[in-house]
Amino acid sequence: MFGPRKERSQLPSVRTAVVGASGYSGQELLRYLARHPVFKLGLVTSRQSAGQPLSQFVHGLPRELGALTFVDAAPELALGEKADLFFLAVPHGTAAPYAVALREAGKTVVDLSADFRTTDPAIYKEFYGHEHPAPVLLKESVYGIPEIHRKRLKSAKLIAAPGCFPTSIILPLAPFLCSGWIEPETIVVSSLTGVSGAGRKVELRLLFGEVTDNMYTYSVPKHRHLGEIEQELSLAAGGKVTITFVPHLVPIHRGMLSTITAKLRQPKTEADAQALLQEAYGQEPFVEVLPPGQMPESRHVAHSNRIQVAARIDDRTNRLLLFSSLDNLGKGNASQAIQAANLAFGLEETSGLA
Repeated sequence: MFGPRKERSQLPSVRTAVVGASGYSGQELLRYLARHPVFKLGLVTSRQSAGQPLSQFVHGLPRELGALTFVDAAPELALGEKADLFFLAVPHGTAAPYAVALREAGKTVVDLSADFRTTDPAIYKEFYGHEHPAPVLLKESVYGIPEIHRKRLKSAKLIAAPGCFPTSIILPLAPFLCSGWIEPETIVVSSLTGVSGAGRKVELRLLFGEVTDNMYTYSVPKHRHLGEIEQELSLAAGGKVTITFVPHLVPIHRGMLSTITAKLRQPKTEADAQALLQEAYGQEPFVEVLPPGQMPESRHVAHSNRIQVAARIDDRTNRLLLFSSLDNLGKGNASQAIQAANLAFGLEETSGLA
């Protein structure tokens, strides 16, 4: 009645594992990997959920993936025998031991924690409060924003997937710092994030009764993502950049909106700003430069690997105004990690994402 089944074209597969797959980032990775044409998921780990099938945690997966069970796999076990590509979706400080063992086994590692985002171990200690757990690997780590580090990512074996705040700030600002438009010391950023950005954990300030009908700032004035943000902005500017950054938690599950301001060195028009953004990102598949009159909205990028950016000029104060929105679990984390991994394996950058 339905005719013969058509066989799907056979593509060379890459054995793939997700370490720490029961958290929000891990679950998001599973959803994207379930439809990836090359990265074939065969191992998922979780100490708390060991022995339980994926289908109990992530709904809508293909039957064969849903039947996979979480395993409790410590870093010292021979995980390298199980896969060739490893996504580490575990908290900072706990990812490094896995990365060390897996790199010694010659495996490609994409770390979604903060362990390898900063190249200077002193910066890591400043923002995370302890010595870096594997400083020797910092030399080979590549910061995983493809639009900024595409060339290096193509040969990367250890990818540091960026945080959501950094992605929402670095991408809009980088072209204007590279071109010398703004005075770096005047950069001020205000960002709003959904509750899932804090991870899947039980904490009083993250309970429904505390978050609903409420908004608040946190980690002021020194959020731990500042280290990687200022590192990447300094690279774009060709000199040290220090910014003011104020994050806010708002009562939504996922989503992020950032507002960035900086003083212009010379008067510019909105047409100039629009042209610069188009020159930088007009051909990028996952960066949407909004036309004049439109502003980013979190719902327009939810459950996607896209980021919206827009620019305005405040003539009264001679300041550049930048705006961005992204999904903190997508372009701000899991899907961007897959985008970077696509580059590392010589695949189309949009594989499994478009």
